[in-house]
Amino acid sequence: MHAETRHEPSRYTNTRKNVMATSQRNGYEGPAARPEVEKMHAYQAPLEGRRQLLRLDFNENTIGPSPRVVEAIKNIPADHISIYPEYNGLREAFIRNLNSKKESINLHPEQIGVFNGVDAAIHSAFQAYGSQDNYLLTTTPTFGYYTPCANMQGMKIMSLPYEGNSFTYPIEKIKANLVSKKPKLLLICNPNNPTGTRLNAERILDLATLAPNTLVVVDELYEAFTGDSILPLLDFDSTPNVVVLRSLSKTAGLAGLRIGFAIGNDFVINRLNRVTGPYDVNSFAVTAALAALADQGYIDEYVSNVLHAKDWISSQLINSGKRHHIDGGNYFLLWPKHDPCKIEQSLRNEGILIRNMSDKPCINGSIRVSIGTKVQMEQFWNVYTRIDIHEL
Repeated sequence: MHAETRHEPSRYTNTRKNVMATSQRNGYEGPAARPEVEKMHAYQAPLEGRRQLLRLDFNENTIGPSPRVVEAIKNIPADHISIYPEYNGLREAFIRNLNSKKESINLHPEQIGVFNGVDAAIHSAFQAYGSQDNYLLTTTPTFGYYTPCANMQGMKIMSLPYEGNSFTYPIEKIKANLVSKKPKLLLICNPNNPTGTRLNAERILDLATLAPNTLVVVDELYEAFTGDSILPLLDFDSTPNVVVLRSLSKTAGLAGLRIGFAIGNDFVINRLNRVTGPYDVNSFAVTAALAALADQGYIDEYVSNVLHAKDWISSQLINSGKRHHIDGGNYFLLWPKHDPCKIEQSLRNEGILIRNMSDKPCINGSIRVSIGTKVQMEQFWNVYTRIDIHEL
């Protein structure tokens, strides 16, 4: 007979036992998820009960989509609801739209990925390229969904803080870590949410060139408000490790329909598509996107209105002497005199939603306010100053 071989339990085994024990204590006795997932908390945002209020909390379009979008959705034939979505022409329409904004770049449809919102594109990038003990390199504070995507893949996270009161991008530290840590993914939100920090396109290209084996994901959801896109400079053949993300939520008003785009080398887009479902984007979103992309004039007018309102609220902030930070994007940071939690609730009681940033590194004690039209910003400012100065 052979002697029984005894193995010491692995770290994975011990973790799984701990997970099962926790699950059983909670009354659940079924199979446990992967240890990485069991350690996580679901990414949650306070999205309920927002309708009929002034939405200055999630940087959405604050007036709604083009009338052409509404009409296109109304005209969807009933029998199309029972048919799986078709995407013919959507990628081509997106390319035409990019070219209409003088972002001319020699793109073809295989270089465009269509996703159920940019969140799904981000998720796909992590699923396709991130794995156990790889590094994610990013900044802090930034969009909160990068971290859970890295955690679910078991990645190590290096989040470098923005620098100084102007929240400057930590370019030299990023370069040093690209060389020393060789991260699998570098996430750049440009302009950054929530600080508005803008990074010059040439500097992003320098980072991509410095680390050819790192996938550089450039999140350009707020690019329309500042014009900082890297796309006009990109050649995806010579710089295949860059992926650019775009959305129709912030400008075109399609946040509720969930549609986003990834633009990159066709090899990379193919890999992102491999970890994406075949029908993740529904027919209503496709119809709405085609109508929105064909009405760039409506989007341009909305962006112009937001920029006009941004100039107005910036002057109010400067004249008030209140600590604030306003840069790229359609939002700004404001440090109220009173507890941000009380400010947030008081504004909600007045029908205005903002985001409390008290739990965010570097910007503790602040609130983030989305910028809508000038009328909407006047409404916010009148209520905010009354509450923060006189009532609390």
